[in-house]
Amino acid sequence: MSEAPRDIENLIELMAKLPGLGPRSARRAVLYLIRKRALVLTPLADAMQAVAETARECVTCGNVSTSDRCDICMSEKRGTGEICVVEDVADLWAMERAGLFKGRYHVLGGTLSALDAVGPEDLGIPRLVQRVVDDNISEVILALNATVDGQTTAHYIADELEGRCLVSSLAQGVPIGGELDYLDEGTISAALSARKRM
Repeated sequence: MSEAPRDIENLIELMAKLPGLGPRSARRAVLYLIRKRALVLTPLADAMQAVAETARECVTCGNVSTSDRCDICMSEKRGTGEICVVEDVADLWAMERAGLFKGRYHVLGGTLSALDAVGPEDLGIPRLVQRVVDDNISEVILALNATVDGQTTAHYIADELEGRCLVSSLAQGVPIGGELDYLDEGTISAALSARKRM
């Protein structure tokens, strides 16, 4: 005999596929949603239905939007001379939370990976190069993760854009509040290489 009706088990299985949720966490979340049906479950289901119907990828940068072009790409206030290249939408949102970058973005949707057969076309790198040419971009800022695949992707993009615009990357190294004793050798090496004059 099953512990729960099939519909509830299906919901638990689907919730367990979300990042950060395993079967136990998904079960607890579903039981909470059922207990708070009117307050949480019904509004959540309605919101998920609305997002399922309206969410799409911005045709220009790859951000998540409810129209063909996202608010950032349509904004007249955003600088048009700089593009910040990020791996995924979560990275774009993190940059936006900081509130410092006033240019536009290009979301790759991943990194180059020979093992996973992910090539430049899969990431829209040719589209990025075309944007640089068409929009007369002066600088591309590579805000990719400091992983092997992230750095491989950054070097590939830098090579593709050589002579077309300035290509820069985010500084890497010791985080604010970080203690040297807790940092790995790669972080210390990057921080030492990117040192600046006081």
